[in-house]
Amino acid sequence: MVFSSLSFLCVFLPAVLVLYRLMPSLRAKNVLLMVASLVFYAYGEPVYVLLMVVSALLNYSWALLLRSCGDSKGRSRGVMAIAIAQNLGVLCVFKYAGFLVETLNGVAGLAIPVPQIALPIGISFFTFQAMSYVIDVYRGEVAAERNFVRILLYISLFPQLIAGPIVKYHDIAHELSERVQTRDGFTKGLRRFIIGLSKKVLVANCMAQVADALFDAPMTEIGTVAAWVGAAAYALQIYFDFSGYSDMAIGIGWMFGFHFKENFNRPYVSTSVRGFWRRWHISLSTWFRDYLYIPLGGNRKGPGRAAANRIIVFFLCGLWHGASWTFVFWGLYHGVFLLLEQYVPFFSRNGGTGPDASLARRAFGHVYLIVVVLVGWVFFRAGTIEQGFAWVGAMFGVCSPDPSSAALLLAQLTPLNITVFAVGCVCSLPVLDRLRDRPALQRASWAICIVLLALCLLSLATGTYNPFIYFRF
Repeated sequence: MVFSSLSFLCVFLPAVLVLYRLMPSLRAKNVLLMVASLVFYAYGEPVYVLLMVVSALLNYSWALLLRSCGDSKGRSRGVMAIAIAQNLGVLCVFKYAGFLVETLNGVAGLAIPVPQIALPIGISFFTFQAMSYVIDVYRGEVAAERNFVRILLYISLFPQLIAGPIVKYHDIAHELSERVQTRDGFTKGLRRFIIGLSKKVLVANCMAQVADALFDAPMTEIGTVAAWVGAAAYALQIYFDFSGYSDMAIGIGWMFGFHFKENFNRPYVSTSVRGFWRRWHISLSTWFRDYLYIPLGGNRKGPGRAAANRIIVFFLCGLWHGASWTFVFWGLYHGVFLLLEQYVPFFSRNGGTGPDASLARRAFGHVYLIVVVLVGWVFFRAGTIEQGFAWVGAMFGVCSPDPSSAALLLAQLTPLNITVFAVGCVCSLPVLDRLRDRPALQRASWAICIVLLALCLLSLATGTYNPFIYFRF
């Protein structure tokens, strides 16, 4: 079940909200949310819901073992090492086994049968959340929870289960045991949910049709303009899809009294790759910073070690997104540009963003960032590394398409697609943030939300294209 489906919008969410309101105590509300979350996941993954429950049980047990270790640092480190190995082992088996065997076969010329293991939806998200809980207990930042229902609820909580944001345990530990569902929180959450749904259904789905039509076509049909249009369409698709789901998750959280941290902050207005990663998928980048980059030494052990740590982080960040060399390349590609911005004067001087930065420097930074990100998205979207390089070659005029290929591009330049593209570009900027505080817009906010919700329901009812990017994650 996904948020942008009629079964969720018209049946599941309203039913859970009504039942939640009827529950007499917070304990009963937690049990309801836990059961609802398991039903939500089992709707699409009836078998793998057991995997998630077992993962929660194991991490619940590791945390209690850490508590029993007391001041024994040796025992604590041992338990922590086993817990991390167990979590990463499960992730490797279900997500990377086939990829590793295929890579080994290709490198060593072997013919080992490639295991065909279905990828559990959201396994990367709930595994990282489980690990954050155990690590927080190990560090002494939170106490080990004795109530298993709260741990299972934390790991399976349906608003952020399959598409994030990645919620760290210490951020909502208090709300698992003490929270209040307020009228103001509910109304804010409902508005935030509708905005996120609109971003997904009205913008991302439309751009997905353009991106898929172009990326699925033979390279002989892709000219320079088509290549840039495809890359830009995919950039808008993934941003409005991913940030839309995050908005919906944050909004649903508010409806139930949870407060998840922001996951996106207008990343395309950045003037550097470093700034982009401060604004893009914030929950993932901060997870890697807190639980990998800093423990590896961060930038405390000299520039060489810091550079190596960044490359490790972005290699794993790419691999986290999917079992494919295209994702690994995408991660390393961003890591290399971060190093260039750190150590090469040309990049560090010409991407200025502060108040002292000249208009020319800021303009160069914006253009530089957009080009770098669009090229990166090509590899993220491409089926193979070879397709990615061929597509980038087309973007910069290296390849000559078939003269008849213009028909494919023109078929995508419909009035609707052009309008949605323009709306997407405008909504990627902080323009709406500045308008949101104006009294006239605040008074009209509910009318706007009702219209947007009606358009979303109409679009979904007519069976419009509604892809789900996160099957890969």
